[in-house]
Amino acid sequence: MNRYLVMAMRLPQFDTDQIGPHRDFLDELRGQGRLELAGGFGDKSGGAYVLRASDLDEARVMAFRDPLHLSGSSRIDVYEWQA
Repeated sequence: MNRYLVMAMRLPQFDTDQIGPHRDFLDELRGQGRLELAGGFGDKSGGAYVLRASDLDEARVMAFRDPLHLSGSSRIDVYEWQA
């Protein structure tokens, strides 16, 4: 499996009610062995997490299930990460 960096950047319409569901989503990925690392940025502009997936398409499918994306609270971008 490859690593993918997911950037979740807050949009002007960010909904703080989505933080709990977002954390639950990350816990689910962690339980599946798909999440390596996650955290927010100190300036509160968003955060990032590292996924394990077989390819970029699979990583995007996983990341676009994030409640922050589904609610329109954050812009989600996924990058293959060659660490």
